[in-house]
Amino acid sequence: MFPHQAGPEPHGASWPPGGPRALRVLALADDLSGAAETAAALRRPARIVLGPAVTERPAPGEALVVDLDTRQLGAEPAASAVREAVRGADASTVLIKKTDSLLRGNLAAETAAYAEGAAALVIAPALPVAGRTVRDGVVHLHGTPLHATDAWRAEPLPAPPSVAAALGDPRTAPVPLTAVRGPAQELTEHLRALALAGRRPVCDAETDADLDAIAAAALRLGPGVRLMGTGGLAAALGRLLDAEGGASGDGPSPDGPSAEPARTAGRPLLVVVGTAEPAAVAQIAQLVAVGAFHTALSADLLAAPGACLPLTVDPYGITVVSVDHTHGVRPGAARRVVAGLARTVAAAPGPADLVLTGGETARRVLDALGITHLLPSGQIHHGAVRSLASDGRTVVTRPGSYGDTGSLLLIARALRPDDPLLTTDPAVPGAEHRASVPPPPVSPVPQGEFL
Repeated sequence: MFPHQAGPEPHGASWPPGGPRALRVLALADDLSGAAETAAALRRPARIVLGPAVTERPAPGEALVVDLDTRQLGAEPAASAVREAVRGADASTVLIKKTDSLLRGNLAAETAAYAEGAAALVIAPALPVAGRTVRDGVVHLHGTPLHATDAWRAEPLPAPPSVAAALGDPRTAPVPLTAVRGPAQELTEHLRALALAGRRPVCDAETDADLDAIAAAALRLGPGVRLMGTGGLAAALGRLLDAEGGASGDGPSPDGPSAEPARTAGRPLLVVVGTAEPAAVAQIAQLVAVGAFHTALSADLLAAPGACLPLTVDPYGITVVSVDHTHGVRPGAARRVVAGLARTVAAAPGPADLVLTGGETARRVLDALGITHLLPSGQIHHGAVRSLASDGRTVVTRPGSYGDTGSLLLIARALRPDDPLLTTDPAVPGAEHRASVPPPPVSPVPQGEFL
């Protein structure tokens, strides 16, 4: 069993206290795009707090999602942030920690800190919607083991051969698909037995139904049990609470556009692309093809101390800004580049509504703008979460590796359905303003994000 705990208690009438509707959910993420993905998946009223320092706690029936901003920290500061975030969580709070579906970040240190004081920790890192499954304790990308892909090409170390290796913890125990797909009560008892033996179950999963079974079995263990996994496990928890009456009906929908007004009157739309993913090149090209203004900023200039470059924003349409890394990024300069990009965006004429790709890029931009809270209202597509920022603007966050070629165009159309840039309808007003706006320079160089 875990230190200082008597182990998970059998599920009874006292759990959850007040019934599912009264459950509080505290979710932790190591970057902003992951926090937004989790908030949208939980199917209940949610707030995103830009941590790591946070004194708030979720209200009954609410999810509080904290971006700990630990992806780029060292192991010990990251672990300390996790410990502080869970300190004082009571029995009516369900805890879930969002992990990267490619096992990146301070996974071992943060998991060890998260497990401290828990009655049990149930781990399920699959994300079926993105083709990321777990079989025999190994993460697979569209059927290929993670360590046999190039998904860790930007990381300093090779990808771990298994979830257990990534955790670096001999107490992990595999839970095969046969157990996950077996009788529900048998899965619960299997998890309970592992927890009582001091083990940390790592569950195989290939479908959303597998994750549903894992989430349900974990909650049946009773209070003190903590969940850890991707946005897929968060979505399973959301479906479970929704089915049991846990959702109040006014939380964000995880599967489609939100009911938030599509446009904030008078605001331009600024798309900030910060990703080293090859798909970003085609995504930018889709927007440029329909007339968006694209400017690429020099990585070397952005990395200079205190850099804040001029940025022209089309006040009537869509501007895309990315990083020109034609000559690569100097070792150790990636975070300085993102910081310079954030300062540049924050200083641009505005305020603009924002589309931010990449968790590090999104967080640095919002920090530069002084934004501390987001209220998510739905997803445009998986991982592309629309929120209302604490300063009143609309913000869409999206992991850098998510979305197909049309992702950014789809997001822009969802935010600007009446924009003449995005429609062929001549009856839509506003086209007359287009010619008066001088376009920023457009670089032919493929663009991408570092963090």
